[in-house]
Amino acid sequence: MRYWLMKSEPSDVSIDDLASFPNQTIDWYGIRNYQARNFMRDQMMLGDQAFFYHSNCELPGIAGLVEISSQAYPDRTQFDPKHRYFEPKSTPETPRWVNVDVKLVRKTRLLSLKELREYPELATMRILQRGNRLSITPVDPREWEFIAALL
Repeated sequence: MRYWLMKSEPSDVSIDDLASFPNQTIDWYGIRNYQARNFMRDQMMLGDQAFFYHSNCELPGIAGLVEISSQAYPDRTQFDPKHRYFEPKSTPETPRWVNVDVKLVRKTRLLSLKELREYPELATMRILQRGNRLSITPVDPREWEFIAALL
């Protein structure tokens, strides 16, 4: 099993939104970074666990736990010319972008970015590295265990 951190802007999809969706599941659409896409396509497996992270908001941080509930498949938004994630170079025959489905495991207290920075045990965590803007990053099992104990 692998562990991940997956960012979502709460103005798009929040942990509360996910909790209200049918089956508490959503397709993790809109990823337009090749490294993040490759994580979903090549490394994520059914049952992997992820921190649901609220980003680009007043109080960024981990807001819940989710489980990867599908293998990667073409992101539907890349084909919709009216969608903000439209990709004119993608076709159904040669899709450029993928997503996975995630299912809510549980909502947690908000573990803020500021609080994450306070723990020396997390000093090498990717989300805390200068210049890291990836929306999906791997989480080391030791980091996962440490953070899970805080939640």
